[in-house]
Parts: sequence; structure tokens; C-alpha cells
Amino acid sequence: MCGSHRHHFGPWMRHMASVPKGFLKYLVLKLLDEEPRSGSEIMNEIEKKTSGHWKPSPGSIYPLLAWLQDKGYAKEATAQEPGMKRYALTDEGKAFLEEHVKRRKELREKFGVFRPPFHGFPWLNFYPEKTKELFEAGKNLVMASWTLLDNLRERYSEEAAAQARDVITNAAEKLKDIAKKLERDN
Repeated sequence: MCGSHRHHFGPWMRHMASVPKGFLKYLVLKLLDEEPRSGSEIMNEIEKKTSGHWKPSPGSIYPLLAWLQDKGYAKEATAQEPGMKRYALTDEGKAFLEEHVKRRKELREKFGVFRPPFHGFPWLNFYPEKTKELFEAGKNLVMASWTLLDNLRERYSEEAAAQARDVITNAAEKLKDIAKKLERDN
């Protein structure tokens, strides 16, 4: 994404209210699975992981934490600091998170083509810092694909379409192999 394009959408992204349904719940579950956290620590970590593009409000975090407690998915962790209430996942919460991850994977496999994986919305960039190069490469792939499709619309070439299909098919197979290896190693 070019700098001017990012600048144009920056204010809109920062104040955007439409986060995919269930995504905040997923993020909170993932963060609590890493370590016990307070509501403010959760908000700050999400803001950090989205490069400042999104910081959930207390009005969305604390009711969610209460709901997680009511359902038995989270509990108050042993206080390390006086006055600081931290939450941790219970075994039921870990199972709920695993089910959530499984459902996300099934939906991605079923409908993945409708959601570009690298388009830069902050809630889709909630990954380790070291994956930024991967996201940049993915964005470049998407942009190159759009450029190719635009060119094919104007000047269709059977040979170019076949070459592009082969490149994308091979890349997809290699990415699947990498993902399967990671799954086996875990």
C-alpha cells in the first residue's frame, strides 16, 4: 500500500467501528491464552499489535471479560499487583479458543477467496512483528494479480493466463506445504 493511500485512509481506519463479528472475542482469548492480563493491558496490547490503528474501548473489553467469566472461560488470576485485576483462561476457555480457531480455519477454507489475506486492515495484522515482510510480499502478490487481471481484460493472452495460473497454483501448493509442516511441528 503506498504511503499516500495509507495516509488517506488512516483517519478512517483509526475511527472505524466495524470490526468483524467475533474478532475481539478471538483476540482477547488469544491474549489471555498467552498470559494473564488486565483489561487495560489487553487494550494496550491490541493497540500495539495493530500499530496504533485500533484500540478497543473499555466499553467493549470489560463486558467481554465479564461474559467470559460468566461462561466459565476466564477467571481472575492471582493478583501480582494490588488493585490490578488480571484474567486468565480456564481449561474451558482454552477449549473454547481451540473450537474458535477450528471454526475460523473451516470458514477460511470455505470462503477464503472472498477475504484477501494481506490487505492491511489492522485486525488482520495481529501477528508477530517478524511476519511484516510476509504481509508485504502478500500485498505485492495481490497488487500484481490485480494488475495482470486488468491487463488481461484489455489484451487477453491465453499464454499469459496459463503462466499466471501455474505460478499461483505452484505458490499455493508450496504455502500449503509450509503450513502443514508448521502444524506437524506443533
